[in-house]
Amino acid sequence: MASTAGYLRGAPDPGWQGALWGTSLLAGVALQLNQAALWPGSWAAALAAVGALGAVLGWYGRRRWAGTLLLACALGALVFAGTSQRAGWRLQQALPSALEGQDLLVTGVIAQMPRSSLSGTRFVLAVESASLAADAGHAPLRLPPLLSLGWFRGVDDDALVQGPGLELRAGQRWQLSLRLRQPHGVMNPHGFDLELWLFEQGIGANGSVRAVPGAINHKLADDVGYPFERLRQRLRDGIDRQVPERSAAGVLAALAIGDQGAIGRTDWDLFRITGVAHLMSISGLHVTMFAWAAGAVVGWLWRCSPRLLLAVPAPLAARWGGLVLAAGYALLAGWGVPAQRTVWMIAVVVLLRTLGWRWPQPLVLLAAAVVVALADPWALLQPGFWLSFVAVFLLIGSEPVQAANVPAENIGWRQHVAAAVRGGLRTQWIATLGLAPLSMLFFQQISIVGFVANLVAIPLVTLFITPLALAGTLLPVGWSVAAALTQALLWFLQGLASWPWAVWEAAAAPPWAAACGLLAAALALLPLPWRLRALSLPLVLPLLWPIVPRPGPGQFELVAADIGQGTAVLVRTQHHLLVYDTGPAYSPEADAGGRVLLPLLRARGERAVDLLMLSHRDSDHVGGAASLLAGTSVRAISSSLRDDHVLLATAGGLPRPHSRCDAGQSWLWDGVRFDVLHPRPQDHASAVKANPLSCVLRVQGEHFSALLTGDIEAAQEAALVQRAGSALKSDVLIVPHHGSRTSSTPAFIDAVAPRVALAQAAYRSRFGHPVPAIVARYVHRGVIFKRSDACGAWTVFADGSSVCERDVGRRYWHHPAALPTP
Repeated sequence: MASTAGYLRGAPDPGWQGALWGTSLLAGVALQLNQAALWPGSWAAALAAVGALGAVLGWYGRRRWAGTLLLACALGALVFAGTSQRAGWRLQQALPSALEGQDLLVTGVIAQMPRSSLSGTRFVLAVESASLAADAGHAPLRLPPLLSLGWFRGVDDDALVQGPGLELRAGQRWQLSLRLRQPHGVMNPHGFDLELWLFEQGIGANGSVRAVPGAINHKLADDVGYPFERLRQRLRDGIDRQVPERSAAGVLAALAIGDQGAIGRTDWDLFRITGVAHLMSISGLHVTMFAWAAGAVVGWLWRCSPRLLLAVPAPLAARWGGLVLAAGYALLAGWGVPAQRTVWMIAVVVLLRTLGWRWPQPLVLLAAAVVVALADPWALLQPGFWLSFVAVFLLIGSEPVQAANVPAENIGWRQHVAAAVRGGLRTQWIATLGLAPLSMLFFQQISIVGFVANLVAIPLVTLFITPLALAGTLLPVGWSVAAALTQALLWFLQGLASWPWAVWEAAAAPPWAAACGLLAAALALLPLPWRLRALSLPLVLPLLWPIVPRPGPGQFELVAADIGQGTAVLVRTQHHLLVYDTGPAYSPEADAGGRVLLPLLRARGERAVDLLMLSHRDSDHVGGAASLLAGTSVRAISSSLRDDHVLLATAGGLPRPHSRCDAGQSWLWDGVRFDVLHPRPQDHASAVKANPLSCVLRVQGEHFSALLTGDIEAAQEAALVQRAGSALKSDVLIVPHHGSRTSSTPAFIDAVAPRVALAQAAYRSRFGHPVPAIVARYVHRGVIFKRSDACGAWTVFADGSSVCERDVGRRYWHHPAALPTP
């Protein structure tokens, strides 16, 4: 390579040129993904034109640094404009808002293997035709190409209890009565972005099948297209028949056909704690191993034919055969993003080897990242993208200097085995240590037992369980053997997970701490002097033990989580945390406690809940309590629940003090006053419904006050106004009963006189919450009215300022914030 002065004076080195151009392409994609709103089409077209002109001029001047830099900027502009155009096309395919909530008659084909649960069946439908149900056969409608649908039990008032009358299978054509809505998910700090996932999958609407008498739901044909999905479903059925143990069957289905939904939530928690979750799906490691094995078989078969050897060399046939078969394996596995990413990486390597280009390994890795980003720009937002490429980069960069070559014939089998063991330990150590900062950044946790768990799990899953799971597609007995090995692995992992401090959790770190952590990993693993490596320890500390800002004395912070239809509020003082309600149960398999509150608490660095207050027994307020009690330390419970309620009887398996919330209770935490205003002790004996017993809590801090009301109704509001009067006055009000018609009376709103009111309700709630007349009642009094489906999680800071998560993290694929009231 030329010297630095040579670079500046004359022709740049080709390797540096490629690195600069590849980095510019990735930067163009990354910049586009950070847009809150897409540029107008004319702006993107103008940018593309300027980029094309710059690319032509830069290409002709590439022999000098000025031309190289111009070409790099032009490539970034071109990929920015191209990604914007692709994003615009996807947004145009979304469901028009005018069709939300309409009864539609849709004909389509089930495009993916359906997933059944206790609550019903979920599936993806590829639309062929559609019309309004009231205008069947006329005026065809334009719908998104793909719909995410649920055929649930008991959704409609007169729904058929049994759900789908026939088994839904991939490749079936159905005519269905549907109600659809635009993609919309909950949005919480550091939470899962459902709207991004739907956007990346090309799904433009979700909805449910109208399972009511008179609805048209007919199967029209079987085996219509989607052969890979039909094959996947047949294999899934075969695994279920062959393997009676649900946990083992779920793991085999995930490894053989990419059905990650077959693994239960408890097993996923086990894999997360032990750090082996990356193995329980069709990961890059599995696809790469399959490509290597398939290439070896193709090469051996190719050498058996002299005619084929004369036509194409065996190594070349092996490389391309391995690539083609690996792509087929990825298709069989559902063509998930990790599998796609690995196939593109292998394709880049095969193409370079075929062309005879001997690029340095880091440049090959960069080229693969560029190909992946161009094929799927939104993959850059997935943790798996960065975990995969950073792991390979660290393995390349940390490669020690090789000793003098020793002839292979002079090395015995013991030395070969010892070298293989040393290499495996080194690889595992580098992956564990190097990816720890990224794990903290993305998931706010590191598995302490992960190194030991992966030493056993990686060879067992990669060399035995996965090949046997694949062999079972031809000989079902392979599934039985793989299931026995899986059961042994689960037993081993459960033992590790029971260790104290099996997993280290910390709050989400600020960007500067994350950057320091990544730098620490690089310094620790790269072949550098030990004096430089020693700097990794102080650099990583802000990531492992981030300083979490807390309110000062007399102050508190409030977070109203976005959990759909229900209530869940965090109240944090300087040294204490109160959780008011836990949101709904979404299904028998999932609830707001596990999906929203536990990740939110982990990201905020909350290690314990000092008091869990459950306002009343309705499922949209206590549906997530069991998961919260099982997943974190809860020191005490206050509620209006009966003493024999199942939550209090089990309490997550641990004894916790429980007290009934009664008016008149009051306490101070760190200078912040908490007052329970309702219910009175005599109300427990007279109440028939749960709503009137809702615990009403007022919190008074130095800069603002808040009133949490549960589901109280007009009668309880009137009683509170009569008893408390001006003591109800609060700056922040969590709107009673989510903004229903039976609450938020004028006298109550006037007594509270809130500055801001928030209704925690689901997008297009089937209950109609918040009711437009109630919203108007608040707005007419000058109250700032917020709703969680438009705001996301709402945080009120200690100084009284507030922010909506949808405003902070808005990107162009997110649902518009200004929602019409249904």
